[in-house]
Amino acid sequence: MNKYPIGLTVALLVGVGAGIFMSRYPSHIPWAVTGLDSVAVAAEEEGKKPLFWRNPMNPAITSPVFTKDEMGMDYLPVYADDGGAVDEPAGTVKIDPVTVQNIGVRTIKAKRQAFSRTVRALGRVIADETRITRLHPKTEGWIEKLFINKTGEPVRKDDILFSIYSPKLVTSQHEYLLAQRNLKALGESEYPDIREGARQMAEISRERLQLMDVPEHQICELEQTGKSFKALHVHSPFDGIVMKLNVSEGEYVTPKSELYRLVDLSKVWVQVDVYEYELPSVRIGDKAQMTLKSLPGRTFEGTVAYIYPYAEAKTRTIKVRLELANPDLALKPDMFADVTLNTGLQKEAVVLPDAAIVRSGEREQVFVVREPGKFEPREVTLGQSSEGWVQVIDGVKAGEEVVASALFLIDSESKLREATAKMLETAKEGQSTDGLEAMDMQGMSMDAGGMSMDEMRLDNGGADALDMGGLTLDGGRKP
Repeated sequence: MNKYPIGLTVALLVGVGAGIFMSRYPSHIPWAVTGLDSVAVAAEEEGKKPLFWRNPMNPAITSPVFTKDEMGMDYLPVYADDGGAVDEPAGTVKIDPVTVQNIGVRTIKAKRQAFSRTVRALGRVIADETRITRLHPKTEGWIEKLFINKTGEPVRKDDILFSIYSPKLVTSQHEYLLAQRNLKALGESEYPDIREGARQMAEISRERLQLMDVPEHQICELEQTGKSFKALHVHSPFDGIVMKLNVSEGEYVTPKSELYRLVDLSKVWVQVDVYEYELPSVRIGDKAQMTLKSLPGRTFEGTVAYIYPYAEAKTRTIKVRLELANPDLALKPDMFADVTLNTGLQKEAVVLPDAAIVRSGEREQVFVVREPGKFEPREVTLGQSSEGWVQVIDGVKAGEEVVASALFLIDSESKLREATAKMLETAKEGQSTDGLEAMDMQGMSMDAGGMSMDEMRLDNGGADALDMGGLTLDGGRKP
């Protein structure tokens, strides 16, 4: 009845002894016996001896022998030629054509073309201030009749707006008629002073009527008939729209009264709010396009005519003024619009798609195709960006081919190769590549603690215990 427990005990003792034996002589035990992965076997069969093995997720973690990480992923071998050719920059990636096709690598050539930055902003249509007229009477009086009596009504140049009765205007008419009769009586006098005085009096009386906005046709009629008018007409000075009407028939008005506000909308302004950081690229004369939601499908063209010399305190924006033609009066004051400013025009600029740029926060770089399957990382200096394109000031020349897709995969591989190259360079400076007794990797010291490889304990697949700057790693795992 007791033979089974004794047999199990003997088998257990034999297994423990065999394990201790194998742990002390790892170099003499085949890979299949020690349970190491086929990756290590393949490396041995190729006849290439790895310098060391690195963690597949973190190249800063290495091991002198093959092992696995915490997730069970195989450590990757690093060979002496993994640093690339001497003339190749660190981080150059080599990918076979099949892999290039599988991961969807697309390339594009840098080209030289006219380039301008696009600034998008909100604009508001306003009337051209140089085409606004406020009509005030030149003398006090009473409005006899309004010929234009509606706000928003269009008027043509010389259309009669209203008629006004003013005692001063009537008196001025009588003075002019008297001066005209005096000129006829004294115009043939033998005394030059008398003739000149009569002529000047007639000119002054006529000029007074003109300064009081009496129209020319009524002055001519006054001269022909010799009879004064009770009410005189006031005409529109240009084609426009009545923006404000502040008078009614029979109302008493004075020179302080604004009767009409007329606006010519055949040309309008657009005030655009531009943020401070975008203003340096805006110049007078830049072209602009404007669209309105109320007018779908239409695009209005204009130019930057003026940049206001002050900022808005609440919005922290600077107003930029556009001038646009408005022949069909489609643009109306106080309409809001989406404005696109084409600023900083450069006739010869090297440009690339924005998708071809790898931005890390501290630098920008691209991957230049040196030959099929070989991609070189290169830092670039960027300028303006617009509509998915970016200007390259330095780093890439026109005609060079760069990677435009699958950048994340290539960039990750490039960083791994760059880290590997740094470790190889450190190893070549006198570090041991067989035992890696002391290796400084990016500021991390790895020291075997003076122990020989035979004295290190194999744990979980043959990983040696390493003392790395006070941090003990056992098979790539925490103790």
